[in-house]
Amino acid sequence: MELKFSRVERKGPITIVTLSRPEVYNALHIDAHFELNKVFDDFAADPAQWVAVVTGAGDKAFCAGNDLKWQAAGGKRGWDKGGFAGLTSRFDCDKPIIAAVNGVAMGGGFEIALACDLIIASENATFALPEPRVGLAALAGGLHRLPRQIGLKRAMGMILTARHVSAREGFELGFVNEVVPQGEALAGALRWAEMITKNSPMSIRASKQTIRKGLAVSLEQAIEEQREYPAVKAMVASQDYIEGPKAFSEKRPPKWVGK
Repeated sequence: MELKFSRVERKGPITIVTLSRPEVYNALHIDAHFELNKVFDDFAADPAQWVAVVTGAGDKAFCAGNDLKWQAAGGKRGWDKGGFAGLTSRFDCDKPIIAAVNGVAMGGGFEIALACDLIIASENATFALPEPRVGLAALAGGLHRLPRQIGLKRAMGMILTARHVSAREGFELGFVNEVVPQGEALAGALRWAEMITKNSPMSIRASKQTIRKGLAVSLEQAIEEQREYPAVKAMVASQDYIEGPKAFSEKRPPKWVGK
């Protein structure tokens, strides 16, 4: 598929996805959503790709959210099953996805970042759910993810005021994992991705799936059911499950195969 609104680069087992509409601060419209849904479908299905990093083109914006000028001009709205940018409704991908937020992350852009497993933000990054200022609401997951990630009162404080939050405050609130110098968001995210790839991809997927499924039920039920989760069963049946202890006993780095 020819990519018109994004770029994809692969560095070993790491896929880098760049939202590429810099002329509108990487705001997204329906065609971009469908394109990105296919991009992340391909990433999820590729056994050679273990971690994804998503960032924005240019040095000003990660993603300014919904392309309101497109909408105001009568452009059709909507997205594929994966949601905004192919990510906000993607609940079946057990591979880690990291947001490298290199500037503005507003509305749907912030919702993309919240849908990722980690957020690495440059010092000039800014986050907000400003939809109420234009008569909308953050219905691509922001109203549900933010309270779950930072607590109800803190989330209400951001959502009801539509205020902008700096990268440093995002770190203090708990939704940003690391703040890096301006221009280094992608490098910082790749550093985290490389640390992840030193671990068994089967263990990483089992861990992510267990966390996600476990948070939806009681602690007692989660512990009782976790060994029946598909990714946990796949891990136990994998070559990596044998290789890890063997490499440890032989005092050598493990050779993960991801199956």
